[in-house]
Amino acid sequence: MKRSLASVETATGTAFAAIVALLSWASAYPVTRVALRDMPAIPLAAARYGLAAVLAIGWLLWKRPGIPARADWPRFLLCGAVGITLYNILFNTGEETVSAGAASLIIASAPILATMIAVTLMGEKLTGWGWTGSLISFAGVAVIVLNGRRELAFGSGAVLVLGCALCGAIYTTAQRKLVLRYGALNAIAWILIIGAALLAPWWETMIRALPEVSPLTRLSILELGIFPAALGYAAWGHVIAVRGAARTAALLYLLPPLAVVMAWLLTGECPTVGTLLGGTIVMGGVILTNTRGKPRRAVL
Repeated sequence: MKRSLASVETATGTAFAAIVALLSWASAYPVTRVALRDMPAIPLAAARYGLAAVLAIGWLLWKRPGIPARADWPRFLLCGAVGITLYNILFNTGEETVSAGAASLIIASAPILATMIAVTLMGEKLTGWGWTGSLISFAGVAVIVLNGRRELAFGSGAVLVLGCALCGAIYTTAQRKLVLRYGALNAIAWILIIGAALLAPWWETMIRALPEVSPLTRLSILELGIFPAALGYAAWGHVIAVRGAARTAALLYLLPPLAVVMAWLLTGECPTVGTLLGGTIVMGGVILTNTRGKPRRAVL
């Protein structure tokens, strides 16, 4: 009876953590759009991750996991530079012209891009279903991008968000060894700190801008720094620790629809038919690749 009760409590806590993580991450899309109304894109990223870094430092001081091995610092720097700094520069700049819902659907292609990186650089193979799913997802991204026909120039919002998805794919691939070696929360804490430090050139602009922005923007920055950047990762780390990465991956399919709904509730953004069609195609391809075409190690 005690074991059964403990299992129920664990399952309830894990479900709550999953909900917190998904809602936190989904909120980043519309809340960023709100903050961008009177805060420049890159200083906004500096403010958000400056706050997240403070929380990460607090975590490391509390847990005292020790300094990572010198051999792992290049990988930490890569993760911080690509997964935090460059990702958020592209994300924030892209969301100046791309709706929150469209951005979330384009970034949903990141798992496919991560698979392509694994196939190209890590000796993994895809089944025929995997290649089919990948092509379907890329077709969906094309539909979303073409839906914003006026934004197809290099450096346009849709292209920047697609670059953001590529950064997410590189980060996902690079951080796996660090998470296995140091634990999810410890590894992410160091990555957050490095990413915030690399945004230091924009701290001065951010500090000058903060007194001029609206109370709503300040509240948005707090939400972005506490929930998507810090609490979301912590909650997801708990879920992975209990259920394992493979069993929790499917939950990420809920992110785009959650982001679309939250964007509608918070900013009044209503996705176009083209955006919804492209997003459906993207998610169909991602699901097909992850269920029927999972990559397997090449036999050497």
